[in-house]
Amino acid sequence: MTGRQRERRHRRTGAAFVAAGVLAGVGLGTGGCAGGDAVAGDSRGGDAVAALRQAADRLVDARSSKARTSMEMAAGGTRVTIRGAGVYDYRKRMGQLKVLLPQDPAGAAERRPITELLAPGALFMKNRGAGVPPDKWVRVDTRTLSDGNLVTGGATDPFTAAEVLLGTRTATYVGRTQVAGTAVRHYRGTADLGDAARRASEGNKAPLKAAAKGFATAVVPFDAYLDDEGRIRKIRHRFSFLNGQQKSPVAVASTTLLYDFGASAHVRLPEADDIYAGKIAEE
Repeated sequence: MTGRQRERRHRRTGAAFVAAGVLAGVGLGTGGCAGGDAVAGDSRGGDAVAALRQAADRLVDARSSKARTSMEMAAGGTRVTIRGAGVYDYRKRMGQLKVLLPQDPAGAAERRPITELLAPGALFMKNRGAGVPPDKWVRVDTRTLSDGNLVTGGATDPFTAAEVLLGTRTATYVGRTQVAGTAVRHYRGTADLGDAARRASEGNKAPLKAAAKGFATAVVPFDAYLDDEGRIRKIRHRFSFLNGQQKSPVAVASTTLLYDFGASAHVRLPEADDIYAGKIAEE
């Protein structure tokens, strides 16, 4: 087998591993915090759409931030949640998250956090188990994932979450409220993943295009909270997908909270020798 063939096989194996181990095997979940009462506000759709489509650029202007993520999925009468926390560099399109999986239903020992590195077109995971040595990384080409890694990794890339708003079709300004003590403007609307892919940065075009085709619907309802500088403080997407185990679409709620803009966000990707190239066990 040539080196190129091994790489292609590894990418396919890695994608299946993430999907089976994190998404299908565990499930995903939401959270988020917002305080204060929304007041009656401007409902001019055009102004709202324009503000939301500019939100990703405002994050680039801010350079970096800390982030908290949460995903929730209800399946078989059980609601499970995956939470993450870390930093993101919007100019380099790179981030690092510690992702905490829920307790094993069988009562096994508490799972150690997974370290995830986010980069244009790639997801790196460390401490995922499934036969992977603890000092090795698994690399997944996010362009090969049918959801564009919006849900599969257990956390939505913060910049990708922002660029979903480039596909905003309809939006309403709900009113003023607060997120973690910061005054924000609350918008509610829908975005089209196909439109977002056409307007997205180069690294997000292919993943968002894959998600537009791979989800049960390309239309994504959202709630977005922007501060007075137009930066996202909180965004909640509701994705719908078919996971191959259920006939009806599964609804996943993904929430991203952004704060401490300008925080140090040095992300170093693994060296080639640190990436696992062996067989990944099924869990």
